[in-house]
Amino acid sequence: MNLYPIKAGNFKLDGGAMFGVVPKVLWNKTNPADQNNLIDIAARCLLIEDGEKLTLIDSGMGDKQSEKFFSHYSLWGNDSLDASLKEKGFHRDDITDVFITHLHFDHCGGVVQWNNARTGYELAFKNAKIWSNEEHWQWAIEPNAREKASFLKENIIPIQESGQLNFISRTDTSFQKNSELGFGVLFVNGHTEKQMIPHIEYKGKTIVFMADLLPTVGHIPLPYVMGYDTRPLLTLDEKKLFLENAATNGWYLFLEHDAHNEIITVRHTEKGVRLKEVFTCYEIFN
Repeated sequence: MNLYPIKAGNFKLDGGAMFGVVPKVLWNKTNPADQNNLIDIAARCLLIEDGEKLTLIDSGMGDKQSEKFFSHYSLWGNDSLDASLKEKGFHRDDITDVFITHLHFDHCGGVVQWNNARTGYELAFKNAKIWSNEEHWQWAIEPNAREKASFLKENIIPIQESGQLNFISRTDTSFQKNSELGFGVLFVNGHTEKQMIPHIEYKGKTIVFMADLLPTVGHIPLPYVMGYDTRPLLTLDEKKLFLENAATNGWYLFLEHDAHNEIITVRHTEKGVRLKEVFTCYEIFN
């Protein structure tokens, strides 16, 4: 098995929204804001090469939205999914499976693209199975008012119509290794219904793709919960249990949204679980 970080782009989000009720004077220490109160955010995906399977976890925003749409997110840097795949020696047509942690636009937007005539949409990964789970899918296609702006029909309906959509089975109390995907999945419900957190066994280490359960290093303290989360008290409980397990078991946490820290470990302290070490993907994957 080989693992590769795939940089699908960078953007900015409001720091207050990213940290909920936590005062700026505290979160600004770990996630400094610009003059518009925006903090740096990455769309760092993960590519798993395992035999003949090439699985991409999440896909970033994609590039099919309007200029006005992207202006709300202050895109920065030159990273793109295609360029990052090419750098690693791959093309999107090589992808056999795309695993979507959840269907918010910054995680699944890259799965769907314009067709050549720009008259409709098509899947960007023509040879891949697209993986979600049935409970989250239903949650996304009938969105609540709070999440409606994140569940975009143009990101979801084309997947459903493609015939490439697959659902995995779930368990709520622990993660199970999915025989077809080759890694385990933890289901959490605080950020959104049935978000999926992959656990990958790699060279004696457990690599956990954090998605929006732990967006950045700055979110390690328990009360530091995003304003975007639909059930913040549930996130707090889920994060507490997860971080305790991560510290006890020495898991390596792959941060999808932290623009400046790629992989971390955590440790138990008198103040609760805190940051232990920071690694680059190169240090862990090579």
